[in-house]
Amino acid sequence: MRSQDRAGSKNVRIAKISSISLAGALLLSGCSAEAQKGWLPADRDNTNHTGLVTDLWVNSWIAATIVGLITWGLIIWCMVAYRRRKNDTGYPRQISYNLPLEVFYLTIPIFMVMVFFYFTERDIATIDARVDNPDVVVDVRGKQWSWDFNYVKEDKYSTGVQANLNGEEGVPENLPTLYLPVNRSVELQLNARDVQHSFFVPAFLQKRDLYPGRTNYINLTPTKEGTFAGKCAELCGQYHSEMLFNVEVVSQAEFDAQMAQLEDGQLGDEYDRDSYPDDDPDTDPARSSS
Repeated sequence: MRSQDRAGSKNVRIAKISSISLAGALLLSGCSAEAQKGWLPADRDNTNHTGLVTDLWVNSWIAATIVGLITWGLIIWCMVAYRRRKNDTGYPRQISYNLPLEVFYLTIPIFMVMVFFYFTERDIATIDARVDNPDVVVDVRGKQWSWDFNYVKEDKYSTGVQANLNGEEGVPENLPTLYLPVNRSVELQLNARDVQHSFFVPAFLQKRDLYPGRTNYINLTPTKEGTFAGKCAELCGQYHSEMLFNVEVVSQAEFDAQMAQLEDGQLGDEYDRDSYPDDDPDTDPARSSS
């Protein structure tokens, strides 16, 4: 066998292996809990915002698809209508200046961008608007690699211990749990104790980053009881993948009962990394695994 033939066979095998690997990766990506729910990982009634986010997402894709079809159609039409004929020689007649056509090419895209901007800005402003006096305020503190939840008005807190840090799948029942009452306005005050994190509950269709020394906010009203998985969505270190938590949306009576079982007080800035220069988790009760 010639060297060219061997090289060709090798390239074919590599291409097949690459195709199989890509197909396997796509198949496995569909095994996540979010993917199994479909192309959107949330129901419209999970919070007061999920329906709004869903409509913005779906309508944006519809508009983009229409624009794409028109653009592809014009490209194909030009390819067919202005293709070189059998007996043609040289270049076709060139158009160097056409004012109506140039005005059309300018105004239509500007109009489309303005429409997209209007609906996006309108919905983002609604989603990000802070409630004047929310029923529940939770100071969420992200830390490597767990979460603390301070219930401000109830003056209660729960602290999550560090993950197993062994790469094994965690037990959902042992994850830090954020309790929220159904049909009550909630403000989440998001803070980071050490490095940048990101608070993400896929079923709520909202994600917000946590920065050291800066507070970000999420305001929402849970409208459906249930257990929802949450995670850190910002690479924050070796065990980032184990920085998980649960959100339990419960009735007001169950929420009050859960608050009664928590410790009194708040875990504030005194447990941030800057307060422990030696970065020793054994001296920091908010980061200790014991």
